[in-house]
Amino acid sequence: MTASDPIGDKPAQREKPWIFRTYAGHSDASESNRLYRNNLAKGQTGLSVAFDLPTQTGYDPDHVLSRGEVGKVGVPIAHLGDMRALFDQIPLAQMNTSMTINATAAWLLSLYIAVADEQGAPRERLQGTTQNDLVKEYLSRGTYVFPPRPSMQLTTDIVVFTARELPKWNPTNVCSYHLQEAGASPVQELSYALATAIALLDSIRAQPEVSEAEFPGIVGRISFFVNAGMRFITELCKMRAFVDLWDEITLKRYGIEDAAMRRFRYGVQVNSLGLTEPQPENNVYRILIEMLAVTLSKRARARAVQLPAWNEALGLPRPFDQQWSLRMQQVLAYETDLLEFGDIFDGSTAIDAKVEELKAAALAELAKIDAMGGALAAVESGYMKQALVENGARRIEAIERGEQIVIGVNKFTNSEPSPLSAGEGNVVTVPDSVELEAIGRLKAWRSQRDTKAAESALAELASAAKETRNVMPASIACAKAGVTTGEWAQTLREIFGEYRAPTGVDTGKAGDDPGLATVKAAVALAAEKLGRPPRFLVGKPGLDGHSNGAEQIAVRARDAGMAVNYGGIRQTPEEIVTQARETEADIIGLSILSGSHLPLVRDVTARLRVAGMDVPVVVGGIIPPDDENALRNMGVAAVYTPKDFALDGIISDVAGLAAKTKR
Repeated sequence: MTASDPIGDKPAQREKPWIFRTYAGHSDASESNRLYRNNLAKGQTGLSVAFDLPTQTGYDPDHVLSRGEVGKVGVPIAHLGDMRALFDQIPLAQMNTSMTINATAAWLLSLYIAVADEQGAPRERLQGTTQNDLVKEYLSRGTYVFPPRPSMQLTTDIVVFTARELPKWNPTNVCSYHLQEAGASPVQELSYALATAIALLDSIRAQPEVSEAEFPGIVGRISFFVNAGMRFITELCKMRAFVDLWDEITLKRYGIEDAAMRRFRYGVQVNSLGLTEPQPENNVYRILIEMLAVTLSKRARARAVQLPAWNEALGLPRPFDQQWSLRMQQVLAYETDLLEFGDIFDGSTAIDAKVEELKAAALAELAKIDAMGGALAAVESGYMKQALVENGARRIEAIERGEQIVIGVNKFTNSEPSPLSAGEGNVVTVPDSVELEAIGRLKAWRSQRDTKAAESALAELASAAKETRNVMPASIACAKAGVTTGEWAQTLREIFGEYRAPTGVDTGKAGDDPGLATVKAAVALAAEKLGRPPRFLVGKPGLDGHSNGAEQIAVRARDAGMAVNYGGIRQTPEEIVTQARETEADIIGLSILSGSHLPLVRDVTARLRVAGMDVPVVVGGIIPPDDENALRNMGVAAVYTPKDFALDGIISDVAGLAAKTKR
């Protein structure tokens, strides 16, 4: 016997572990490049690039909507020079790179290919994944630009192009991750993601240039990106249900005979929604438990895993925090015997029963969506969005009532101070200078490029889009000609138009009437003082598209009796102040989760003063204590962070402040 073989058994053959990733990127390309190379040196086996919101929504750093957002939730990439810097000294022919992009996916992939070409990396060796599931963007994350049908065509173009030019690349991630963040149940995750995949495959199969012989190989490259929450058994069964349903759909609906092409291939980031600001050290256990749901079952094991950091509810994590999450994966993969066994859940009657229950419910919901005309029709009608908002409201109410226990939030709230989150530098902050430096680099790039070549490349892109030719060749030519992110997107905006997705707050009552008694009384008192229901403007300034918090506030305030005006995502401070004037708002609530609260709130409050409007402002978001003090110094009446989970208390506060508005 040896120390590694304590009972004398011969060690079993170990499987190769999944790809270890960390979702990362901020400030600028050079800073993010250093972070990537450090993470790779620590044993990370793939990259997962986080782009900032201007990059994801097709704006250059100098656009008015980019103000305050540059480099905050990811790395800004405005042109080929930025992409070169991002992957400096990283050989793309050897790398597996995941890119979370969506609306501008064709553009960022084109920049990536252009850098690979410069490195001499053969396109057929490039490996990675493009996350460009636009359907879920209309429902949850909000980084869409174009209407659903042209967006689906752009995704189709990427799939068809990569099938021929980048055969090892996963051209799309059908993404249920953000659906769970927006309130989806496991059944909704299954059915909405699969409905999206069906819509995509139908679009691809309809392309005249895609042959019957090519189609199975294209199906085999479709991948998924999922979420895993705290209901460990249900989440594990959800993944086994995904495997079964995808196999059935690709066989029966699309006639894919090769079982390898029907394999459900997915990456995962476990749930960030459940990370708590109170007692954040508990998040380490949550992340570990959620990871087990997507790794323990061999038949439904993730191909790639990225884990959030324990302190993401507080702000941007430090390199140490990201390393801690990476080590969690490595300990499970290398120190345990997990990878030496087959599927340990095969034959479990409890697991099988739950899987079949989820499959039956998901198939019923899929049939309902199919009867509406498919996923795109269900988005355009607002059906999916309303369902998510309603389910999200039920989840929040369950936490408020204590029916869904969250340790440190609504149970066992007494706590010792955490040394992990104490002191300066406990989270990363992005300085305001990052935006000015990005604008400076952008101006220099424009001045040094061949302007005529850029204009000619953009004209060819416009022609390709108008003629419904595949936009990828023209986009790669644009990248090499020095075109910027904003120019590429604006060219397509002028052809496809822009889109405002349904907000979901116009649904029927989502709140429980008995549970609303206290907050209704507070709103009634405010209405008595004002002589009418208080008018509440809910605003989403900047490019932050994570709207579920704002939607839940809007729905609860409306159910409590307030006159609510919510215009959806992506508003400028000027638009919010104009809307406040036109609606004669008694109070303004701003929701900002991108870390851009200081410059955006400063802009809104300054414009209110210039307009002579004495309207109280409240702010919600992931806001560190120092920033909370800064906001109050700007005149903000109240600040709410993830620890403030009781919506009725927030609405009662808002009603009380609205009643004091001077007219």
